Amino acid sequence: MRHASVQVRALLTEDERNRYNKLFEVGKYLESQNRFDLAYTVQREIEFVIQPAIGRLQEKGRQRGNREYLDDILSRSKNDQEQL
Repeated sequence: MRHASVQVRALLTEDERNRYNKLFEVGKYLESQNRFDLAYTVQREIEFVIQPAIGRLQEKGRQRGNREYLDDILSRSKNDQEQL
């Protein structure tokens, strides 16, 4: 079983986190029983569970990127005004 990244897991809601943890336990058990065909199905379900958290992480990245971009433009604008 593959874990989701720490950043993604941090953005899971409580319900999503509970479901993720339970599915992960089932998947680990299936792997220990060499039932990789079923573990694959569980892994796919985990990927569906974490999709909303991935979207939230992407949105945070866009907001951070926009803020840094705007801060850079504002600082350059202030520098230009100071030079005048």
